[in-house]
Amino acid sequence: MYLAGVAAAAAALLWLQRRLWPHLWADARFLLRALRCQRRVLRGAAGSSLAQRFASLARAAPQRLFLRFEAQSFSYGQAERASRRVANALRAWRGPGGPLLPGQTVALLVGNEPGFVWAWLGLARLGAVPAFLGTGLRRGALLHCLRGCGARALLVARDLCDAVEPLLPTLQELGIVVWVWGPGPCPPGVTSLQELVEEASEEPVPPDLSTPRDMMDTCLYIFTSGTTGLPKAARISHHKSIMCLGFYRLVGASSKDVIYVALPLYHMSGSLLGIVGCIGIGATCVLKRKFSASQFWGDCQHYGVTVFQYIGELCRYLVNQPKREGERNHSLHLAVGSGLRPDVWREFLQRFGNIRIVETYGMTEGNITFFNYTSTLGAVGRGSFLYKLFSPFELVRYDVLQGAPVRDAAGWCQRVGPGETGLLIAPVTPQNPFLGYAGGRELSEHKLLHGVFTAGDAYFNTGDLMVHDAAQFVYFRDRTGDTYRWKGENVATTEVAEALAALDSLQEVNVYGVAVPGSPGHDPDLQTAQGASGQRGLRPHAPPRPAVPAGRRLGGLRAPDPAALGGRHLGGCPDISPPPHPPRAPSGWGSPGETTSPSMHGSAPLHVGSCSPPWPHLGALLPAAAWPGPGLWGAACPRGGTGGNRAQVAAGKDFSPCCALPPLHPMFFTS
Repeated sequence: MYLAGVAAAAAALLWLQRRLWPHLWADARFLLRALRCQRRVLRGAAGSSLAQRFASLARAAPQRLFLRFEAQSFSYGQAERASRRVANALRAWRGPGGPLLPGQTVALLVGNEPGFVWAWLGLARLGAVPAFLGTGLRRGALLHCLRGCGARALLVARDLCDAVEPLLPTLQELGIVVWVWGPGPCPPGVTSLQELVEEASEEPVPPDLSTPRDMMDTCLYIFTSGTTGLPKAARISHHKSIMCLGFYRLVGASSKDVIYVALPLYHMSGSLLGIVGCIGIGATCVLKRKFSASQFWGDCQHYGVTVFQYIGELCRYLVNQPKREGERNHSLHLAVGSGLRPDVWREFLQRFGNIRIVETYGMTEGNITFFNYTSTLGAVGRGSFLYKLFSPFELVRYDVLQGAPVRDAAGWCQRVGPGETGLLIAPVTPQNPFLGYAGGRELSEHKLLHGVFTAGDAYFNTGDLMVHDAAQFVYFRDRTGDTYRWKGENVATTEVAEALAALDSLQEVNVYGVAVPGSPGHDPDLQTAQGASGQRGLRPHAPPRPAVPAGRRLGGLRAPDPAALGGRHLGGCPDISPPPHPPRAPSGWGSPGETTSPSMHGSAPLHVGSCSPPWPHLGALLPAAAWPGPGLWGAACPRGGTGGNRAQVAAGKDFSPCCALPPLHPMFFTS
C-alpha cells in the first residue's frame, strides 16, 4: 500500500512537471553539460594562453587533420610548425620600429585562408595582440581602426594590398610598419613577411612570452559595427578566448566531426567560435574563402562535412537555390549559428533532411549568450531559472521614442512579463565581465546601464529587443540604435550617411530603413549616384558592398512603408513613394521627380522627390534593394537646402523642415 502511494505520488509529480515545466530535464541536462564543459576547458587554464593550448593539442595528436582549404590539408602538427615560423620571423624583426614586443598590437587585414590562422597563433606566441580588420575597410575607416586599436604594425594579404597602398605615407607618419603576407615585390617601405617566414626556424619560442599576467588581459581585438559611426575595437580577454574552446562541445559536437566554416575570420563567429571551437574538440575544419550556395552541398559530400556554422542569410541562400537531385545525400547532422528566420528554418529542414539546428545568440563584446538546445523553431534560446544560473540576464521595458529603458517613480527599471518586448541586459560581475573597447572610457561606458534595480549595480546594454513567452523561450524582436542588418552583419546608418555626405552636392544626409515591397535581394550600386553638377563623386568615398545595402530602421524604430502612404505628405513633403518602374533616366542627380536607372541587375533605382514651398528640395531617397522585406532609404538635402541633425533623427524627431519624418512606430523584424 505504501509503495503504491509513493508510485502514485511520483506519477502525479511527473505529470505535473510535464504540464508545467515540460523542458525541465532539457534545462538540467544543458546546465550539467555546461558545468562539465567549463571545468574541462578551464582545467589548467590559469596562466595559459590559446597558443599554449593549441601547442598542447598538437603535441598530443600531431597527425590529426586540422584544416582543409581548397586542395590543401594541414595537420595539427603542421599548423603548429607554421605558427612557430611566423613567431620566429617576427621575433627576429629588426626593421622599422624595432622588435615586436609582448602587448603590442598587430592588425591583420587578411581574408579566409590558412595564413590568417598561422599569423594569429604566431602573434599569440609572442604575447602580441592581434586586431582583426574587416577586409572591406578602406581609406578613412581603415585608418580609424588602426588608430583605434593602437596598431604597431599591419599585416596585409597580397590580394588586399590595393586597400593599403594609398595610405602608406600616412602609415609611415604614424609609425605603423606594413608587412605583406605573400611574395614580393613590395612597394618601398613594405616587407614581404612570407619570405621571412620561409627562412624562419620551427623551434618553439619561449612559453613565457605568451603567458598572460592576468586572464582578463586583452589577447585580441575584434571590431564591431559602431551604432553611432565607425567600428569600435572590442577587447577579447584570454579567459573569453579559452572559454570559446568549449563552444562546439556545448552544442554536442565531437572530435570526429568535420566543421564547415565559411564565415569571415575577422568576425567572432568565424574565428573564436569556428576556429577556436574546432580546436577545443580537436576536430577538422573546412575553411572557405567565401560562402557559395551552389558549391555548398558538393563541398559537404567532398569533405565529409558533418557540422555547418551558419548565419541566417546562408541558410536563406541555400533554400533559394534550385532544387537538384541528391541534395539530401549528405552527412550533415548539425547546424549551429544565429539569425535564422523561422520560415527559412522550416523550409531548410523540409528540404534538406533531419539536421539538428542549434540557434544561438551572442555579441562580440557582450557577456550574455543564448543556446536554443531544444531546437524550438524561431527561438534564440531559453530563459528558465536554470539557464540563468549559466548566463544571467533581464528583459526590461524600453521606450523606443526616448531610446532608453523605462524607469518607475523611484528610478528603477521595470522587468517585462511574458509576451512583452523588452530590452535585453545582463549584469556586469566578476563572473560576467564587460571589458569594453579600446580607446576612451566613454566608448565603453556608453554600453552600460547603472542603477538598474539597486544602487551601484551595472548592466551591459545589448541594444537588442527580445521577448520571452510563457514557456520561457526567448525570441529576438529588433535592434535599437542606428543600425540595420545586412548579410548577417550590423551596419551603422551613420556610416552610410557619412559616405554620401562626402559628395559636395549634398549638405546633410540621413539614412533609415523601411520596407521595399518586391525588392529582389540585391544591394544598390551607389557608385552611380551623380551630384547636381553631374560629377560621379561617390566612388572614392563609399564603403564597398555589401556595406550600403538593405536596411532596417531608425533609432530602434521603423518608418512606415512608403507604399502604404499613398499621397500622404511627410512633414510637408509629397511624392514620397517607391520608385516608379521602369525607372526613367535622369538628366542629373538632384532634379525633382526623376529616377535613375539601376546600374546592375536587380539593384534599386535612386528616386528624387520634390517638396512644396517653402522648402524647394527634398533631395534623394535611396532605396537599397534587399531580400523581400527590409530595404534602406536615405533622405539627403542638397546644397542650399535645409540641413538636418542626425542626433534628432536618432531620437525619432523631425530632423529638418525639409525632410521631416512622420510619427514612427515600433515594428517586429526578422533578419
